[in-house]
Amino acid sequence: MGLAALSWSLLSGSAFAKDVVKIAFIGPLTGGVSSIGLGGRNSADLAIRLRNADPKSKYQYQLVAFDSECKPNVGVQVATQAASDDSIIAGVTNFCSAVAVASVDVYHRFHLPVMVWGAVLPDITYAHNYKEVHRINGTMINQNDVAAKFMTGLGYKKFVIIHDTTDYGNGHDKYFSAALTKDGGKILADIGVSADQQDFTTELTKIRELKPQVVYFGGLTPVGVRIRTQMEKLGIKAQFEGTSGIKSDAYISGVGPAVAEGSLSFLEGAPTDKLPGGAYFLAKYNAQKYAEPPEAYGAFAFAATNLIIDAIEKDGPNRAKVRSTLNQIKDANTIIGKVTFDDHRQNIVPLITKYVVQDGKWVVWEDSLYAKGQRKLKGL
Repeated sequence: MGLAALSWSLLSGSAFAKDVVKIAFIGPLTGGVSSIGLGGRNSADLAIRLRNADPKSKYQYQLVAFDSECKPNVGVQVATQAASDDSIIAGVTNFCSAVAVASVDVYHRFHLPVMVWGAVLPDITYAHNYKEVHRINGTMINQNDVAAKFMTGLGYKKFVIIHDTTDYGNGHDKYFSAALTKDGGKILADIGVSADQQDFTTELTKIRELKPQVVYFGGLTPVGVRIRTQMEKLGIKAQFEGTSGIKSDAYISGVGPAVAEGSLSFLEGAPTDKLPGGAYFLAKYNAQKYAEPPEAYGAFAFAATNLIIDAIEKDGPNRAKVRSTLNQIKDANTIIGKVTFDDHRQNIVPLITKYVVQDGKWVVWEDSLYAKGQRKLKGL
C-alpha cells in the first residue's frame, strides 16, 4: 500500500487525508543517561501529538526515534540512517555532546536540517558553519562562567577538577579551568578519567591528600554517581560541584538522597515550571501519562520539535526550504521563551540556573535552604 493510500486508510471521517511527514528524534534511549533521552523523546512526541490534534495542521506528523546510546560510533550510524531516509525531513537531535559533534558532518553531507536539544559542547555549532545544524539550548561556555563565579563568590579558593576524557568532559575542563583561573580560584589538580571507568580509588586518594575545598566534576550522571559515592567511602569532605550532565533524578537515586545532599549543578535556561510556557508544557506532558519525567532538557526538545513543525507547515516537506527558514529564526515564541539564532545558528540563552540537591530533589539555589543560610555546603 502506498503512502497516500495508507494515509487514507488511517483517516477517521475527515474529507481529505493529510500527507505524513516524518521527523527524526535522536538521543540516548538506553544506557546510563537514558532518563534524559527518554524525557526528550517523550517531549518531542508530545509536540507531535498536539500538532496532529490541531485541525489546522497541514500535515500528519510522525516521530521516528533513534537510540544513540550516548556513543559516538552508534550516534553516527543512526544519524546516517536518519539522514539518508528521504522521507525524514528534519531531526531533533542529541543530548550527548560527544555524539553530537561526531554527527554534524553527516547532517551536512545529507542536507538534513537538525536542531540540537541538549548537547552543550560549543564546537557543535561553532567549529563549522554548517547551515543544517541549529541548537536551541545554550553552551558550556556560559554554564562554566557562572559555575566558577558562583563558587569563588561563596569563598571557595582550592579546587580539584576531575573530568571524563570525551569531548564533553574535555570541553567542560577547558572552559571551567579558564573561568576559574580568571575568577581567582586555584586548581590543585586536573585529572582525566575514562567514561567507562568503575574504580576511582587511585585518583580520589590523591585528591584526599590535596585537601581541596571543591571537587568539580565534568561529565555525565553514571560517572558522577560512581565518583560521588566513592568520595563518601574515602571520607572526602569537599563540596561536589557538577555540570548539567548530572542534573537528573538518576543522579540522586544513584548515590542516594543523603549522599547527594548539597551537590551542585548548573543548567541553561530557567527551571521548567518557571519557563514562559512551563506550566502549559508540564500539564500537557502529565496528561499523556508518559512512564518517564521530561527531565532537564524535555522542554528544549518540545520547543525544537515545534519550531521544526512550524517550518514544515510554512515551507512544506522540503529539507532545503525548512533549513533556510530555521536559519532565519529571530524572536520566535516558544515555551522556553524567545528563540533567536546567531550567525552559527546557536540560540542566545543568557540565563544559567544554579541547582542544589535538597532533601532528595534538585532545588533552584535561590529557593533553597542553603541560599537562606539555614544549611551549609561542604568545604568552607
